[in-house]
Amino acid sequence: MGFGVFIHRTDSIYDDVPSERYQFPKQYLTRVQQCEGDWIVYLEPSKVRNTKGYFAVAKVQEIIPDSREADMHLAVIEPGTYLDFGDPVPFRHEHEVVEQGLLNDFGKISGRAQAAVRPLSPTDFARIVQLGLGTDHDILPRIGLASETGGFKEDQTPFQLPAARERINQLTNRAVRDRNFRKTVLRAYGERCAITGLRLINGGGRAEVEAAHIRPVEHDGPDIISNGIALSGTAHWMFDRGLVGLSDDLSVMVSRQTNDPDAVKSMINASGKLLVPERAAERPRAEFVSWHRENCFKQ
Repeated sequence: MGFGVFIHRTDSIYDDVPSERYQFPKQYLTRVQQCEGDWIVYLEPSKVRNTKGYFAVAKVQEIIPDSREADMHLAVIEPGTYLDFGDPVPFRHEHEVVEQGLLNDFGKISGRAQAAVRPLSPTDFARIVQLGLGTDHDILPRIGLASETGGFKEDQTPFQLPAARERINQLTNRAVRDRNFRKTVLRAYGERCAITGLRLINGGGRAEVEAAHIRPVEHDGPDIISNGIALSGTAHWMFDRGLVGLSDDLSVMVSRQTNDPDAVKSMINASGKLLVPERAAERPRAEFVSWHRENCFKQ
């Protein structure tokens, strides 16, 4: 087992769904097998416009032949392990290459950087995850904020990079995953409620909008952008209780069980449809939308 980097782009010719599977040709089989049972980091190449860099982490459950296509294989991602970074990590951070293992003896980027699948050292893995998890950001709503009342503050302990295996414990921590889910969803939707269209910022500069899972975590919903939408508190409450839902074309539906349907309809933005992110890969996936409609929405 060992850590690795998988390069992925949304317009790839391969049948990738990063949160579920990674398709690759036979020539990479040996390299990918080295990551079986361990964690990998996804990298969007620098050639992609507005690249996200290292954008997610996941655990490879197993490697299997792709029965649909000869000489192709699939790296199956362990359910519930994929996590978008709340702070996507650029290839270079503070003028230094983040993935130090790509440097040759002369400190230059080697040909290994061109490989679509490559091993990743524990130190580089820990560094990328550290930067990707980041810290709380101003766009986050007011959840669990502690007020500072003055007085003496202890000096901050000098930063030390935690070991890779310690970082893995964070990746499976529910609080960490929730924080990163909020970051990625709010950023994708521009901190704007996808149903009302309102972008409200409180006096402290924080967005008064929440990240809602379309298919809830308790019902095996993954922590991925395409399973999330940014909603105001009221819209979130109605969505979770099935008083509003989404059609296949993302039109906002109002339940007949709503006690004041006219008032709810007046809250919906003028288009009548969900306001979605610019990137197609970040928009709600059909299977999550239909699950919510079939299991939560009150007809």
